Amino acid sequence: MESKFFNHFLKGNGDKNTGLPEAYMFDTGLKKWDTFTKWPAANVTKQKLYLATNGKLSMTKPSTAGSTSYLSDPLKPVPYTEDITTTTGFTPHNYMSEDQRFAGRRPDVLVFQSDVLTEDITLGGEIMSHLKIATTGSDADFFVKLIDVYPADEPNNAYMPNKNITLSNYWQMVRSEMMPARFRNSFEKPEALTAGKKTEVNFRLQDVLHTFKKGHRIMIQVQSTAFPLFARNPQKFVPNPYKAKAADYIKATQTIFNDSFIEVDIIK
Repeated sequence: MESKFFNHFLKGNGDKNTGLPEAYMFDTGLKKWDTFTKWPAANVTKQKLYLATNGKLSMTKPSTAGSTSYLSDPLKPVPYTEDITTTTGFTPHNYMSEDQRFAGRRPDVLVFQSDVLTEDITLGGEIMSHLKIATTGSDADFFVKLIDVYPADEPNNAYMPNKNITLSNYWQMVRSEMMPARFRNSFEKPEALTAGKKTEVNFRLQDVLHTFKKGHRIMIQVQSTAFPLFARNPQKFVPNPYKAKAADYIKATQTIFNDSFIEVDIIK
């Protein structure tokens, strides 16, 4: 791929006809490369994945209003990784596809998962998080993770770098992103949250090409801390969170309403 690109621009005529596709993408579920003449892919269908109150990830909007809550304590933040022995370097590579069961066991992490898939589902394109939230504080962060839940009979991959890890029941993080609610309307003008008021917090996760295979489940986790990858939010609105005082760090109950959804592109 690189050889063709550089030969064209450094030795060839350098026009737009490189002979390469518009997008050359690695499917992180099927573990294979694919090419696209357009990206996001042309043959996609938008699908909303709703965060239901019973812990289900549903493709249909709940018929009755509901919500799920958790207590977020910035003094006891959720760690972003369980693999602390390999995070001393500058770039913590491992966490990006790490098993998320360690987070799902915590009471300050909400878990929503689909039924077992009866057919492959390929996500190809944008992921938009549309959260409807409320808080007892005046500021909050929301960390959303898209996870591939492997079945118990998932075979190990021959090329796995860590031979101590098994893929049976593995919760593979596929994509993730954190959004400080203070920037929900503008990155230039942060705004406090009104305690107890239902508020929309919308943000984009990174593009994806990932096939959730038959027998797997799709999972969404929602939490408010991922330390120390992201600095802790005091959960009390202050002009500059990086200059917050110890007294500014407060516990807060975060509520996620069941009309919250994650919108994905499904390739047909």
